[in-house]
Amino acid sequence: MRHALMQFAPVFPEMFVLAMVSLILVVDAAASDGKRYLAYLLSLVTLAGAAFLTLRDFSTLPVLTLGGLFIDDPLSDVLKLFLYLTVAVVLVYSRDYLRQRGLYKGEFFVLALFALLGMMVMVSASHFLTLYLGLELLSLSLYAMVALQRDSSVATEAAMKYFVLGALASGMLLYGMSMVYGVTGSLSLGDIAIALQDGTDLRIPLVFGIVFIVAGLAFKLGAVPFHMWIPDVYHGAPTAMTLFIGSAPKIAAFAFVIRILGQGLESQVNDWRGMLVILAVLSMALGNIAAIAQSNLKRMLAYSTISHMGFMLLGILAGSQNGYGGAMFYVLAYALMSLGGFGMILLLSRAGFEADRLEDFKGLNRRSPWLAFMMLLLMFSMAGVPPTVGFYAKLSVLQAVVEIGYVWLAVAAVLFSLIGAFYYLRIVKLMYFDAPHDAVPIAASPDARVVMSINGLAILALGIMPQPLMAVCIHAIRASF
Repeated sequence: MRHALMQFAPVFPEMFVLAMVSLILVVDAAASDGKRYLAYLLSLVTLAGAAFLTLRDFSTLPVLTLGGLFIDDPLSDVLKLFLYLTVAVVLVYSRDYLRQRGLYKGEFFVLALFALLGMMVMVSASHFLTLYLGLELLSLSLYAMVALQRDSSVATEAAMKYFVLGALASGMLLYGMSMVYGVTGSLSLGDIAIALQDGTDLRIPLVFGIVFIVAGLAFKLGAVPFHMWIPDVYHGAPTAMTLFIGSAPKIAAFAFVIRILGQGLESQVNDWRGMLVILAVLSMALGNIAAIAQSNLKRMLAYSTISHMGFMLLGILAGSQNGYGGAMFYVLAYALMSLGGFGMILLLSRAGFEADRLEDFKGLNRRSPWLAFMMLLLMFSMAGVPPTVGFYAKLSVLQAVVEIGYVWLAVAAVLFSLIGAFYYLRIVKLMYFDAPHDAVPIAASPDARVVMSINGLAILALGIMPQPLMAVCIHAIRASF
């Protein structure tokens, strides 16, 4: 009996999250309106419990289980821990916002934890079927979250666009997976890698399969030219849902790309590298240029996300462990920056007012010097200004690109970063040099203020001392490949 239980130890965190989601559903259905906080507290308990189980059984070597469908390795464990932390911060930032808009219900927390479960499956998948199941569990949860504000036509429209384009991306991904399966005769990433190492006579079907897989992955990342859903979804969804979509799923998307391209299709790097170069350049160009014209902060950060995903692809296209480690560091740093950026909108919002326009940040230094300083750190980090973590994140992926001889690509990335610095520094100018547009006191809860302070200071601390986190990323990649 003990031996049988130990075989399932790698999936204990997923089993615990699923059990707690079921409990939250029952508790929330029985709770009165005055006890809606139970779902919130139980969600935080779920995240803490999952973190404990992951740390307790932290893997030092890759371990396959469930018939090869699931892998527990340092990469998956590190990413899961960051997912728990990210979702916990999202819940803290979102509580007051949800309560003021009548969305403080069990549905939000259940969908958030189901999405987390999908992300956990994605980062530990070692099989095309598991990857796809995790992806669809995440996607369906996000579609429902975007449409949760049922009386908002804008949110409903955003959810429909997200659903239609997400279904198209899933279809392309499935088609590409089926072609790779036809060439290799396996759905297991390990078996696919072995089958492709010696080459194959079916080159054309394999290349077509890789093209469709990369297109599907680009949809999920929001890379150009598959980016069209991001600005509308980020703008149309309630800000609490935008905060969730813009942070944790990016970590899972990185794992998804690494599992497929870095592990399953590693030997075909020359086939998919060229496509990633195009996606990265277009994403950095369009994302940074289009963001300049935006007057809505959520849309500006949406185009900013597109450019950041282009930067993250620079590390992946390097096709080396240093590149993968740099990309992992970048996506973790971006999740931290995204949490702070959208979290600040939530902190400044109140009942009947969305602080999502650039002019809403005018004179923020006079209203709250500390929050203005936190926002300054966030904007500097997104722009890649030292000594924030964004600078080191960009530097790490640029080094990986230079190592493989793509100096021109690194130069192009730096130029696009200079363009991006304009719209980030514009926020700083509005906060410190313009008169306040709104004199209403900021009514953020103490716990949200504390978490925002930790968020902003972590960006500064990781910029000054990036080595520990970078070492964790490099070790996780090397121990898992």
